[in-house]
Amino acid sequence: MSARRRLSIADVCADLEISRSTFYDWRAKGKGPRCLKLPNGEIRIRLSDYERWLESLEEG
Repeated sequence: MSARRRLSIADVCADLEISRSTFYDWRAKGKGPRCLKLPNGEIRIRLSDYERWLESLEEG
């Protein structure tokens, strides 16, 4: 897998088994992973940012 891999919102939602509205709610509240907004308005998430965000959610 490329270190420069970018995930779409659909990728993240499928991985977490959440709806797009949940993703956007988390994003609006600042509780989601860091996102990139492309010039065409689409959102992408760096795989490294996504994995770092998941690790930050670990309890214990």
